[in-house]
Amino acid sequence: MWIKPLVLENLKIAFQSIRGNLVRSVLTILIIAVGISALVGILTAIDSIKNSITTEFTRLGANTFSIQSRSMRIQIGNQRNRTRNYSYISYFQARDFRERFIFPASVSISVSATQIGTIKFESKKTNPNITVRGIDENFLQTAGYEIESGRNLTFQESFDGNNVALVGAALVKKLFANDVDPVGKSISVGSGKYQVVGVLKDKGSGFGSSSDQIVLIPFTNVRQYFPRPNMNFRISVMPESPQLLDAAIGQAEAVFRNIRGLNIIDDSDFVVEKSDNLVKVLLDNIKYVTLAATIIGFITLMGAAIGLMNILLVTVVERTREIGIHKALGANSRSIKQQFLIESIIIGQLGGVLGIILGILAGNGVSALIGSSFIVPWQWMFGGVVLCLIVSLASGVLPAVKASKLDPIEALRYE
Repeated sequence: MWIKPLVLENLKIAFQSIRGNLVRSVLTILIIAVGISALVGILTAIDSIKNSITTEFTRLGANTFSIQSRSMRIQIGNQRNRTRNYSYISYFQARDFRERFIFPASVSISVSATQIGTIKFESKKTNPNITVRGIDENFLQTAGYEIESGRNLTFQESFDGNNVALVGAALVKKLFANDVDPVGKSISVGSGKYQVVGVLKDKGSGFGSSSDQIVLIPFTNVRQYFPRPNMNFRISVMPESPQLLDAAIGQAEAVFRNIRGLNIIDDSDFVVEKSDNLVKVLLDNIKYVTLAATIIGFITLMGAAIGLMNILLVTVVERTREIGIHKALGANSRSIKQQFLIESIIIGQLGGVLGIILGILAGNGVSALIGSSFIVPWQWMFGGVVLCLIVSLASGVLPAVKASKLDPIEALRYE
Protein backbone atom coordinates (compact mmCIF):
# COMPACT_ATOMS: atom_id res chain seq x y z
CA MET A 1 0.00 0.00 0.00
CA TRP A 2 2.98 2.33 0.59
CA ILE A 3 4.05 2.12 -3.07
CA LYS A 4 1.11 4.09 -4.46
CA PRO A 5 1.58 7.25 -2.30
CA LEU A 6 5.34 7.12 -3.05
CA VAL A 7 4.77 6.94 -6.80
CA LEU A 8 2.25 9.79 -6.65
CA GLU A 9 4.69 11.86 -4.61
CA ASN A 10 7.46 11.17 -7.13
CA LEU A 11 5.13 12.16 -9.98
CA LYS A 12 4.33 15.41 -8.18
CA ILE A 13 8.01 16.16 -7.62
CA ALA A 14 8.80 15.29 -11.26
CA PHE A 15 6.22 17.77 -12.58
CA GLN A 16 7.47 20.42 -10.16
CA SER A 17 11.01 19.87 -11.43
CA ILE A 18 9.85 20.10 -15.08
CA ARG A 19 8.06 23.39 -14.32
CA GLY A 20 11.10 24.65 -12.44
CA ASN A 21 13.31 24.01 -15.46
CA LEU A 22 10.65 24.85 -18.02
CA VAL A 23 12.87 26.15 -20.82
CA ARG A 24 15.26 23.20 -20.74
CA SER A 25 12.39 20.72 -20.39
CA VAL A 26 10.47 22.23 -23.32
CA LEU A 27 13.57 22.20 -25.51
CA THR A 28 14.19 18.53 -24.67
CA ILE A 29 10.53 17.68 -25.33
CA LEU A 30 10.78 19.44 -28.70
CA ILE A 31 13.99 17.57 -29.61
CA ILE A 32 12.29 14.25 -28.85
CA ALA A 33 9.16 15.39 -30.71
CA VAL A 34 11.22 16.25 -33.81
CA GLY A 35 12.82 12.80 -33.78
CA ILE A 36 9.52 10.97 -33.35
CA SER A 37 7.65 13.20 -35.82
CA ALA A 38 10.36 12.62 -38.44
CA LEU A 39 10.11 8.88 -37.89
CA VAL A 40 6.31 8.64 -37.70
CA GLY A 41 5.74 11.26 -40.40
CA ILE A 42 8.01 9.69 -43.00
CA LEU A 43 6.80 6.17 -42.27
CA THR A 44 3.16 7.31 -42.41
CA ALA A 45 3.83 9.02 -45.74
CA ILE A 46 5.49 5.85 -47.03
CA ASP A 47 2.47 3.80 -45.93
CA SER A 48 0.25 6.26 -47.80
CA ILE A 49 2.39 5.90 -50.93
CA LYS A 50 2.30 2.11 -50.64
CA ASN A 51 -1.47 2.22 -50.24
CA SER A 52 -1.78 4.50 -53.27
CA ILE A 53 0.45 2.25 -55.39
CA THR A 54 -1.41 -0.89 -54.38
CA THR A 55 -4.82 0.70 -54.96
CA GLU A 56 -3.79 2.13 -58.32
CA PHE A 57 -2.54 -1.16 -59.69
CA THR A 58 -5.27 -3.25 -58.12
CA ARG A 59 -7.62 -1.45 -60.48
CA LEU A 60 -5.82 -3.18 -63.33
CA GLY A 61 -6.95 -6.53 -61.97
CA ALA A 62 -5.05 -8.68 -59.52
CA ASN A 63 -5.04 -11.61 -61.96
CA THR A 64 -4.20 -9.77 -65.18
CA PHE A 65 -1.06 -10.21 -67.26
CA SER A 66 0.14 -8.65 -70.48
CA ILE A 67 2.33 -9.75 -73.40
CA GLN A 68 4.94 -7.27 -74.57
CA SER A 69 7.61 -7.54 -77.24
CA ARG A 70 11.38 -7.28 -76.88
CA SER A 71 14.45 -7.82 -79.07
CA MET A 72 16.71 -10.81 -78.65
CA ARG A 73 20.50 -10.88 -78.91
CA ILE A 74 22.87 -13.77 -78.38
CA GLN A 75 26.53 -13.23 -77.55
CA ILE A 76 29.11 -16.00 -77.99
CA GLY A 77 32.54 -14.82 -76.94
CA ASN A 78 33.07 -11.45 -78.60
CA GLN A 79 30.62 -12.19 -81.38
CA ARG A 80 27.06 -10.90 -81.13
CA ASN A 81 24.25 -12.31 -83.23
CA ARG A 82 20.74 -10.91 -83.29
CA THR A 83 18.54 -13.96 -83.77
CA ARG A 84 15.15 -12.28 -83.55
CA ASN A 85 14.08 -8.66 -83.62
CA TYR A 86 10.41 -8.09 -83.02
CA SER A 87 10.43 -4.58 -81.60
CA TYR A 88 6.63 -4.50 -81.66
CA ILE A 89 3.53 -6.70 -81.62
CA SER A 90 1.74 -6.27 -84.91
CA TYR A 91 -2.00 -6.02 -85.47
CA PHE A 92 -2.09 -9.44 -87.12
CA GLN A 93 -0.13 -11.10 -84.31
CA ALA A 94 -2.39 -9.59 -81.65
CA ARG A 95 -5.55 -10.56 -83.53
CA ASP A 96 -4.20 -14.04 -84.23
CA PHE A 97 -3.44 -14.53 -80.54
CA ARG A 98 -6.96 -13.53 -79.53
CA GLU A 99 -8.45 -16.05 -81.94
CA ARG A 100 -6.11 -18.91 -81.05
CA PHE A 101 -5.92 -18.50 -77.26
CA ILE A 102 -8.46 -21.08 -76.08
CA PHE A 103 -8.62 -20.63 -72.34
CA PRO A 104 -11.26 -19.52 -69.78
CA ALA A 105 -10.06 -15.92 -69.85
CA SER A 106 -10.79 -12.49 -71.31
CA VAL A 107 -8.31 -11.32 -73.95
CA SER A 108 -7.99 -7.64 -74.77
CA ILE A 109 -6.21 -5.92 -77.66
CA SER A 110 -5.31 -2.26 -77.37
CA VAL A 111 -3.00 0.26 -79.00
CA SER A 112 -2.01 3.84 -78.27
CA ALA A 113 -3.30 6.42 -80.73
CA THR A 114 -1.82 9.54 -79.09
CA GLN A 115 -0.94 10.97 -75.69
CA ILE A 116 -1.44 14.59 -76.78
CA GLY A 117 -4.90 14.54 -78.25
CA THR A 118 -7.22 17.56 -78.36
CA ILE A 119 -10.92 16.78 -77.93
CA LYS A 120 -13.65 19.19 -79.06
CA PHE A 121 -17.36 19.44 -78.43
CA GLU A 122 -19.18 22.35 -80.06
CA SER A 123 -17.25 25.48 -78.98
CA LYS A 124 -15.33 23.80 -76.16
CA LYS A 125 -12.03 21.99 -76.46
CA THR A 126 -9.41 20.49 -74.17
CA ASN A 127 -5.71 21.09 -73.87
CA PRO A 128 -3.54 18.82 -76.03
CA ASN A 129 -2.92 16.38 -73.20
CA ILE A 130 -5.66 13.78 -73.66
CA THR A 131 -4.84 10.10 -74.03
CA VAL A 132 -6.55 8.44 -76.99
CA ARG A 133 -6.37 4.66 -77.08
CA GLY A 134 -7.72 2.03 -79.41
CA ILE A 135 -9.43 -0.88 -77.65
CA ASP A 136 -11.71 -3.85 -78.12
CA GLU A 137 -14.81 -4.79 -76.16
CA ASN A 138 -12.80 -6.62 -73.43
CA PHE A 139 -10.47 -3.74 -72.59
CA LEU A 140 -12.60 -2.25 -69.80
CA GLN A 141 -12.59 -5.52 -67.90
CA THR A 142 -8.84 -6.12 -68.12
CA ALA A 143 -7.93 -2.47 -67.42
CA GLY A 144 -10.26 -2.00 -64.46
CA TYR A 145 -12.63 0.56 -66.00
CA GLU A 146 -16.39 0.61 -65.46
CA ILE A 147 -19.27 2.23 -67.34
CA GLU A 148 -21.00 5.13 -65.58
CA SER A 149 -23.62 5.71 -68.26
CA GLY A 150 -24.26 4.46 -71.76
CA ARG A 151 -22.66 1.21 -72.88
CA ASN A 152 -19.39 -0.48 -73.80
CA LEU A 153 -18.12 -1.00 -77.33
CA THR A 154 -19.45 -4.06 -79.09
CA PHE A 155 -17.42 -6.79 -80.78
CA GLN A 156 -18.63 -5.59 -84.18
CA GLU A 157 -17.67 -1.96 -83.49
CA SER A 158 -14.23 -3.00 -82.28
CA PHE A 159 -13.34 -4.93 -85.41
CA ASP A 160 -15.21 -2.81 -87.95
CA GLY A 161 -13.59 0.40 -86.76
CA ASN A 162 -16.81 2.39 -86.26
CA ASN A 163 -16.53 6.04 -85.21
CA VAL A 164 -17.73 5.51 -81.64
CA ALA A 165 -16.02 6.46 -78.40
CA LEU A 166 -15.99 6.04 -74.65
CA VAL A 167 -14.95 9.13 -72.67
CA GLY A 168 -13.42 9.52 -69.23
CA ALA A 169 -15.12 11.32 -66.35
CA ALA A 170 -12.62 14.21 -66.39
CA LEU A 171 -13.42 14.95 -70.04
CA VAL A 172 -17.14 15.06 -69.35
CA LYS A 173 -16.58 17.80 -66.75
CA LYS A 174 -14.46 19.82 -69.18
CA LEU A 175 -16.58 19.54 -72.32
CA PHE A 176 -20.19 19.13 -71.21
CA ALA A 177 -22.42 21.27 -69.05
CA ASN A 178 -24.01 19.67 -66.00
CA ASP A 179 -27.38 19.32 -67.69
CA VAL A 180 -25.99 17.81 -70.91
CA ASP A 181 -25.91 14.03 -71.33
CA PRO A 182 -22.71 13.15 -73.25
CA VAL A 183 -24.13 9.86 -74.52
CA GLY A 184 -25.20 10.26 -78.13
CA LYS A 185 -23.28 13.50 -78.65
CA SER A 186 -20.62 13.92 -81.33
CA ILE A 187 -17.08 14.90 -80.38
CA SER A 188 -13.99 15.64 -82.46
CA VAL A 189 -10.92 13.51 -81.83
CA GLY A 190 -8.15 14.83 -84.01
CA SER A 191 -9.65 15.23 -87.46
CA GLY A 192 -12.39 12.64 -86.95
CA LYS A 193 -15.92 12.81 -85.56
CA TYR A 194 -16.98 10.20 -83.00
CA GLN A 195 -20.28 9.47 -81.34
CA VAL A 196 -20.08 9.05 -77.57
CA VAL A 197 -21.68 5.73 -76.62
CA GLY A 198 -20.52 5.53 -73.00
CA VAL A 199 -19.03 7.45 -70.08
CA LEU A 200 -16.46 5.82 -67.81
CA LYS A 201 -16.66 5.89 -64.03
CA ASP A 202 -14.27 8.18 -62.21
CA LYS A 203 -11.04 6.33 -61.34
CA GLY A 204 -9.28 9.31 -59.79
CA SER A 205 -5.67 10.36 -60.23
CA GLY A 206 -2.46 8.66 -59.24
CA PHE A 207 1.29 9.32 -59.60
CA GLY A 208 0.64 12.86 -60.82
CA SER A 209 -1.64 11.95 -63.72
CA SER A 210 -5.33 11.27 -64.23
CA SER A 211 -6.65 8.07 -65.79
CA ASP A 212 -9.95 9.87 -66.48
CA GLN A 213 -8.57 12.18 -69.18
CA ILE A 214 -8.97 9.51 -71.80
CA VAL A 215 -10.91 8.68 -74.95
CA LEU A 216 -11.29 5.05 -75.99
CA ILE A 217 -12.09 4.21 -79.60
CA PRO A 218 -12.05 0.91 -81.59
CA PHE A 219 -8.49 -0.32 -82.16
CA THR A 220 -9.18 -0.94 -85.85
CA ASN A 221 -10.22 2.70 -86.09
CA VAL A 222 -6.82 3.73 -84.75
CA ARG A 223 -5.14 1.78 -87.54
CA GLN A 224 -7.12 3.82 -90.04
CA TYR A 225 -7.05 7.35 -88.58
CA PHE A 226 -3.83 7.31 -86.51
CA PRO A 227 -1.52 5.26 -88.74
CA ARG A 228 2.22 5.00 -88.17
CA PRO A 229 4.89 2.42 -88.99
CA ASN A 230 5.26 -0.58 -86.69
CA MET A 231 2.27 0.12 -84.46
CA ASN A 232 2.84 -1.75 -81.19
CA PHE A 233 -0.27 -3.52 -79.93
CA ARG A 234 -0.75 -4.60 -76.33
CA ILE A 235 -2.30 -7.92 -75.37
CA SER A 236 -3.86 -8.21 -71.92
CA VAL A 237 -5.31 -11.41 -70.46
CA MET A 238 -7.51 -11.86 -67.40
CA PRO A 239 -8.29 -15.47 -66.40
CA GLU A 240 -11.70 -16.17 -64.96
CA SER A 241 -10.12 -17.16 -61.66
CA PRO A 242 -6.88 -16.00 -59.97
CA GLN A 243 -6.02 -19.67 -59.41
CA LEU A 244 -5.75 -20.10 -63.19
CA LEU A 245 -3.19 -17.30 -63.61
CA ASP A 246 -0.06 -19.45 -63.85
CA ALA A 247 -1.74 -21.94 -66.18
CA ALA A 248 -2.98 -19.08 -68.38
CA ILE A 249 0.52 -17.57 -68.56
CA GLY A 250 1.99 -20.90 -69.65
CA GLN A 251 -0.69 -21.39 -72.28
CA ALA A 252 -0.36 -17.80 -73.54
CA GLU A 253 3.42 -18.11 -73.89
CA ALA A 254 3.06 -21.34 -75.87
CA VAL A 255 0.47 -19.83 -78.22
CA PHE A 256 2.41 -16.62 -78.81
CA ARG A 257 5.69 -18.48 -79.40
CA ASN A 258 3.89 -20.36 -82.14
CA ILE A 259 2.53 -17.10 -83.61
CA ARG A 260 6.03 -15.59 -83.58
CA GLY A 261 7.38 -18.63 -85.42
CA LEU A 262 9.89 -19.57 -82.74
CA ASN A 263 11.58 -22.96 -82.74
CA ILE A 264 11.65 -25.10 -79.65
CA ILE A 265 15.31 -24.17 -79.00
CA ASP A 266 14.70 -20.43 -79.39
CA ASP A 267 14.28 -18.20 -76.37
CA SER A 268 11.07 -16.23 -76.21
CA ASP A 269 11.43 -12.81 -77.84
CA PHE A 270 8.65 -11.36 -75.74
CA VAL A 271 7.90 -10.95 -72.07
CA VAL A 272 4.85 -11.85 -70.03
CA GLU A 273 4.29 -9.37 -67.21
CA LYS A 274 1.86 -9.78 -64.36
CA SER A 275 -0.03 -6.66 -63.33
CA ASP A 276 1.50 -6.81 -59.85
CA ASN A 277 5.13 -7.01 -61.03
CA LEU A 278 5.57 -3.24 -61.10
CA VAL A 279 3.94 -2.97 -57.68
CA LYS A 280 6.47 -5.42 -56.24
CA VAL A 281 9.38 -3.53 -57.81
CA LEU A 282 8.14 -0.19 -56.46
CA LEU A 283 7.48 -1.58 -52.98
CA ASP A 284 10.89 -3.27 -52.91
CA ASN A 285 12.54 0.08 -53.71
CA ILE A 286 10.43 1.92 -51.12
CA LYS A 287 11.75 -0.32 -48.34
CA TYR A 288 15.17 1.34 -48.75
CA VAL A 289 13.53 4.72 -48.23
CA THR A 290 11.88 3.31 -45.12
CA LEU A 291 15.25 2.13 -43.84
CA ALA A 292 16.83 5.53 -44.48
CA ALA A 293 13.95 7.30 -42.72
CA THR A 294 14.25 4.98 -39.74
CA ILE A 295 17.99 5.64 -39.46
CA ILE A 296 17.43 9.42 -39.64
CA GLY A 297 14.76 9.19 -36.94
CA PHE A 298 17.02 7.11 -34.67
CA ILE A 299 19.91 9.56 -35.08
CA THR A 300 17.60 12.42 -34.08
CA LEU A 301 16.40 10.43 -31.09
CA MET A 302 19.98 9.74 -30.03
CA GLY A 303 20.55 13.49 -29.96
CA ALA A 304 17.37 13.88 -27.90
CA ALA A 305 18.54 11.16 -25.50
CA ILE A 306 21.87 12.90 -24.98
CA GLY A 307 20.08 16.22 -24.39
CA LEU A 308 17.69 14.62 -21.89
CA MET A 309 20.54 12.94 -20.03
CA ASN A 310 22.43 16.23 -19.85
CA ILE A 311 19.40 18.04 -18.39
CA LEU A 312 18.90 15.34 -15.77
CA LEU A 313 22.57 15.35 -14.79
CA VAL A 314 22.42 19.12 -14.35
CA THR A 315 19.22 18.66 -12.36
CA VAL A 316 20.97 16.21 -10.02
CA VAL A 317 23.67 18.79 -9.31
CA GLU A 318 21.12 21.59 -8.77
CA ARG A 319 18.97 19.44 -6.48
CA THR A 320 21.80 17.90 -4.46
CA ARG A 321 20.67 19.60 -1.22
CA GLU A 322 17.04 18.60 -1.88
CA ILE A 323 18.13 14.97 -2.36
CA GLY A 324 20.06 15.15 0.93
CA ILE A 325 16.93 16.41 2.74
CA HIS A 326 14.84 13.56 1.24
CA LYS A 327 17.40 11.00 2.38
CA ALA A 328 17.59 12.56 5.82
CA LEU A 329 13.81 12.21 6.12
CA GLY A 330 14.00 8.49 5.32
CA ALA A 331 13.95 8.24 1.53
CA ASN A 332 16.04 5.32 0.31
CA SER A 333 18.18 5.07 -2.80
CA ARG A 334 15.43 3.19 -4.63
CA SER A 335 12.87 5.98 -4.21
CA ILE A 336 15.39 8.64 -5.29
CA LYS A 337 16.27 6.59 -8.38
CA GLN A 338 12.56 6.12 -9.12
CA GLN A 339 11.95 9.87 -8.82
CA PHE A 340 14.48 10.72 -11.55
CA LEU A 341 13.40 7.88 -13.80
CA ILE A 342 9.77 9.05 -13.58
CA GLU A 343 10.85 12.57 -14.49
CA SER A 344 12.77 11.23 -17.48
CA ILE A 345 9.81 9.10 -18.62
CA ILE A 346 7.36 12.03 -18.35
CA ILE A 347 9.58 14.27 -20.50
CA GLY A 348 10.07 11.46 -23.02
CA GLN A 349 6.38 10.61 -23.29
CA LEU A 350 5.36 14.28 -23.62
CA GLY A 351 7.83 14.60 -26.49
CA GLY A 352 6.59 11.31 -27.94
CA VAL A 353 2.92 12.31 -27.91
CA LEU A 354 3.70 15.68 -29.51
CA GLY A 355 5.94 13.98 -32.10
CA ILE A 356 3.29 11.36 -32.96
CA ILE A 357 0.65 14.05 -33.51
CA LEU A 358 2.97 16.12 -35.72
CA GLY A 359 4.10 12.99 -37.57
CA ILE A 360 0.55 11.86 -38.34
CA LEU A 361 -0.34 15.33 -39.60
CA ALA A 362 2.79 15.55 -41.78
CA GLY A 363 2.40 12.02 -43.14
CA ASN A 364 -1.24 12.49 -44.01
CA GLY A 365 -0.38 15.83 -45.60
CA VAL A 366 1.61 13.82 -48.13
CA SER A 367 -1.30 11.37 -48.34
CA ALA A 368 -3.65 14.23 -49.23
CA LEU A 369 -1.28 15.50 -51.93
CA ILE A 370 -1.21 12.13 -53.71
CA GLY A 371 -4.95 11.63 -53.30
CA SER A 372 -4.68 8.72 -50.87
CA SER A 373 -6.92 8.09 -47.86
CA PHE A 374 -6.25 9.26 -44.29
CA ILE A 375 -4.05 6.78 -42.43
CA VAL A 376 -3.75 6.26 -38.69
CA PRO A 377 -0.41 4.43 -38.28
CA TRP A 378 -1.23 2.43 -35.17
CA GLN A 379 1.95 0.34 -35.34
CA TRP A 380 4.15 3.44 -35.67
CA MET A 381 2.23 5.17 -32.86
CA PHE A 382 2.79 2.20 -30.57
CA GLY A 383 6.39 1.96 -31.74
CA GLY A 384 6.90 5.66 -31.03
CA VAL A 385 5.60 5.31 -27.46
CA VAL A 386 7.83 2.30 -26.82
CA LEU A 387 10.80 4.04 -28.42
CA CYS A 388 10.33 7.12 -26.24
CA LEU A 389 10.11 4.89 -23.18
CA ILE A 390 13.39 3.22 -24.12
CA VAL A 391 15.04 6.60 -24.78
CA SER A 392 13.73 7.96 -21.47
CA LEU A 393 14.98 4.98 -19.48
CA ALA A 394 18.35 4.98 -21.23
CA SER A 395 18.74 8.72 -20.60
CA GLY A 396 17.52 8.62 -17.03
CA VAL A 397 19.43 5.63 -15.65
CA LEU A 398 22.80 7.35 -15.23
CA PRO A 399 21.44 10.53 -13.53
CA ALA A 400 19.10 8.43 -11.38
CA VAL A 401 21.91 6.16 -10.20
CA LYS A 402 24.13 9.19 -9.54
CA ALA A 403 21.39 10.84 -7.48
CA SER A 404 20.63 7.68 -5.50
CA LYS A 405 24.30 7.25 -4.52
CA LEU A 406 24.71 10.74 -3.04
CA ASP A 407 25.78 10.73 0.60
CA PRO A 408 23.05 12.50 2.64
CA ILE A 409 25.54 14.32 4.91
CA GLU A 410 27.59 15.61 1.97
CA ALA A 411 24.41 16.47 0.10
CA LEU A 412 23.10 18.57 3.00
CA ARG A 413 26.37 20.52 3.08
CA TYR A 414 26.17 21.28 -0.64
CA GLU A 415 25.63 24.95 -1.55
